[in-house]
Amino acid sequence: MASEVPMQAPICLVENNSGELVVNQKALQILTSITKPVVVVAIVGLYRTGKSYLLNRLAGRNKGFSLGSTIQSHTKGIWMWCIDHPTEPDHTLVLLDTEGLGDVEKGDSKNDSWIFALAILLSSTFVYNSMNTINHQALEEMQYITELTERIKVKSSFYPDGEEDSADFVGFFPDFVWTVRDFSLDLELHGQPITSDEYLENSLKLSKGKNPSGQWANLPRECIRNFFPNRNCFTFDRPTYDKSLLSHLEDVHDSQLDPLFKHQADQFCFHIFSNAKPKTLSGGIKINGNRLGNLLETYVETISSGDIPCLENAVLALAETENSAAVQKATKHYVEQMVLKVDFPTETLQDLLNLHTDCEKEAISIFMKDSFKDDTHKFQNELVEILENKKNEFIYENEEKSIKYCQSKLSYLSESLREAISQGTFSVPGGYSLFRNEKEKILNNYDKVLRKGIKAGEVLQKFVEEMAVIEESILKADEALTDQEKALEAEQIKREATKKEQKLLEQQQMEIMQKMEAQKRSYEENMKQLKIKLEAERDQMMREQKMILNHKLKEQKNLMVEGFHDQAVEMEKQIDELQANINNTRSQKSSWLSPILDSVGTGLMVILPGAGKLLGLGIKGLGHAMS
Repeated sequence: MASEVPMQAPICLVENNSGELVVNQKALQILTSITKPVVVVAIVGLYRTGKSYLLNRLAGRNKGFSLGSTIQSHTKGIWMWCIDHPTEPDHTLVLLDTEGLGDVEKGDSKNDSWIFALAILLSSTFVYNSMNTINHQALEEMQYITELTERIKVKSSFYPDGEEDSADFVGFFPDFVWTVRDFSLDLELHGQPITSDEYLENSLKLSKGKNPSGQWANLPRECIRNFFPNRNCFTFDRPTYDKSLLSHLEDVHDSQLDPLFKHQADQFCFHIFSNAKPKTLSGGIKINGNRLGNLLETYVETISSGDIPCLENAVLALAETENSAAVQKATKHYVEQMVLKVDFPTETLQDLLNLHTDCEKEAISIFMKDSFKDDTHKFQNELVEILENKKNEFIYENEEKSIKYCQSKLSYLSESLREAISQGTFSVPGGYSLFRNEKEKILNNYDKVLRKGIKAGEVLQKFVEEMAVIEESILKADEALTDQEKALEAEQIKREATKKEQKLLEQQQMEIMQKMEAQKRSYEENMKQLKIKLEAERDQMMREQKMILNHKLKEQKNLMVEGFHDQAVEMEKQIDELQANINNTRSQKSSWLSPILDSVGTGLMVILPGAGKLLGLGIKGLGHAMS
């Protein structure tokens, strides 16, 4: 399978121009062209710690991200490499290499903080790369993580105490992987072997003591524990002990690497390929390249303006763009399918409306799949209105095609009759009978014509009315008929005309009912699919709340074990609130759904008045009926 975005080499995604972050439009164009869900792996760490090499391993290449071989930081800004996911063909793997933190030549730690924050915001797996061991110094170098609440806001609403709960961040933040390079210690604790994950967890235990230095050392530990419930650690030996090879690892063949390092690197790559999740926002919103690019632009513009990126606002801005695109995509699908399936003119209006119902159902499904946070249902209403108008356009086109086809057929069938009239063929005694016979032949032949469409009766009615004047003239002039016979014939003509008019009126009334039924089906399909979507969103919200609750309970237990009873007690309030929210959501069952459906139903009735007439205008309680 060909790559959706063939990239032979990385490209700079976010340029760092003298401390000012700027999105590279060429790279953004590549990113936004990706329609598949993206698994985004960003790596961050001090400069000259070998971050780029790990990403090249993930890309399956020796060369790609620039490694550099001097003490100077080589990567500037954020570089991107989009490749086919090795194990998930429906996903694209996006690798992000960031500028090394703590570069003495840069002299602006605030710039480092923004690079760090952007990597968190963009990634689904965040890799922090460090050297030698996880100790106090390594944790102190993680001061950027303690600044995240100053660099990122989750919600736009005001918090009385000025701080957001770490639980708010958990729903947005990526998985965390700490990679420790040139690790030379034995993975043992109290004389027992431990895993690298256990090594990380032990390193994150809080230090006791109330002195300022101890509390300061605990800050990054607390942040990692609070923000990242999913944590892993990988330790790496030196790639090789040949110093001449270390300076140009991009040219070193795997056979020249230390076997243990190669095994560790392979294990790291296997973990990423197997466990790194697609980028997903709170609420289960799947992110593809296009959405990620839009979020990136929003974040960088906000940072450049001097403001703090707000995740809630960024998602709402993304929703506006994506929901509008979802309406267009659904509309395009509807029109394309109707053009493909409708063979004009259809025999009946119902034939057309049946096709409309099928295509509309697919269009609604596309919109529901691609839209999110349409809380006011503005975009759903917009789609309903557009599809209703498009349906009417197809009905009009169907009628026009039917009219033109029927007129051409009648013109052809009545050509000889019109010539005979103009030549006075029927202006003789007995001419009326001849005229009637010729007219009946035309009507019989017209009746045999196939696929005349829904305007067949209306076009015929106009033809009969046109002929009626001529017929009456021929009847009056026919000397072969007595006055009584002429009166009887005239009465017969009136009865036939009335019968045809009545039949045409019945057809029109039936078509009005069919259109109302179609609007009713539109209403019901919209409500049905909305109900399914709302229930799925509620289930997702419940899963996220339970995940956060379990995370809090685990952290509280750890605090108790570590002897931090006061902090564990403080966390009880957060846990109680989360549990109360879950219990409240569970106890509501379907009652929460009724007001939403009632509100949406009221709006749909305005756009689909026929549905209102058939369902009844007293729609309060429709939500209860559907839920």
